[in-house]
Amino acid sequence: MELQEPIVAYGKNKFTVEEYLQMEKAATERHEFYRGEIFQMQGHGELLAMSGAAPRHNIIFSNLFTGLGMRLKGKPCQPYGSDLRVNIPQNTLYTYPDISVFCDELKTSDADEDSAVEPMVIIEILSPATKNYDRGEKFMLYRDIPTLKEYILIDTSSIRIEIFRINKAGHWELEEYKHPDEKLNIPSIDVSISLAEIYHRTKLAHPSE
Repeated sequence: MELQEPIVAYGKNKFTVEEYLQMEKAATERHEFYRGEIFQMQGHGELLAMSGAAPRHNIIFSNLFTGLGMRLKGKPCQPYGSDLRVNIPQNTLYTYPDISVFCDELKTSDADEDSAVEPMVIIEILSPATKNYDRGEKFMLYRDIPTLKEYILIDTSSIRIEIFRINKAGHWELEEYKHPDEKLNIPSIDVSISLAEIYHRTKLAHPSE
């Protein structure tokens, strides 16, 4: 079974930002907004449950979010979970990253004080329903964020982390981590955290290749 996320919601062709934000306040599920269309974050939980990945997703989130919080304590950067909506004014996207890191004072969107702008780091914990979207179109949209320095993808089916970093020439470079003895380095926020800590209690093995 293959699903793509997000899917168009509400059956109307175009919405204003104001309409989206108003509906989102009353919605029981989160939605993305992009260029007048509203997309339902649906299928994610169903496929996670079918694959057995739901507990791993939550464990990885807890491990990583806690680890980041401990390492950033007393520093100017702060991690936020998926309850924080992020807006990219450059391309109109409103979305909910699994983890986003903001430095200095948290800036909000001119259109919505509940939506943050200009994260330094974005982390997505992959699921069968979202992995292609997170690696492809969503990463393309994230690249419009002028402050974004690192984009991190955490696999939930094996020990594997992909981190995209922007270099001095403005090009994005990929580095992969596949062994629990390795450390995920996030230089933009001066943080290093081992894969063993991130994947603790997930009972996952690193890829054999």
